[in-house]
Amino acid sequence: MHGHRATAILAAAGFAAMLAGCSATQLADSMPSGVAEPVGTPARPAVDYQYPAVHDMPPARPDQPLTAEQQTQMERDLTSIRDRQEGHKASAADKKAAQTAKKPPGDPNETGTAGSKPNP
Repeated sequence: MHGHRATAILAAAGFAAMLAGCSATQLADSMPSGVAEPVGTPARPAVDYQYPAVHDMPPARPDQPLTAEQQTQMERDLTSIRDRQEGHKASAADKKAAQTAKKPPGDPNETGTAGSKPNP
């Protein structure tokens, strides 16, 4: 009998906790503004938010799409810009390669100081 009483008390306490958790948000929503809000909270909007207009279509664009002639001209311009940029990249790479070019290897039988130190 003692076990049933403890179970009933725990069940009642759990049910009361669930009800208290649900009622807090409803209570805060129904309270007048400023009562349950901390200091510095912005004021609530005068009009509730509206759902976005899902089926409304945007207005027509003021400008027209490119004609076939304008599109081919644009492609030519972009191609020439790309080629110019690739030309600058290639010339910069050639300059760098020329500056860091190594001397051709000499006669292997010739003794010199470069690379003659033995490994430890």
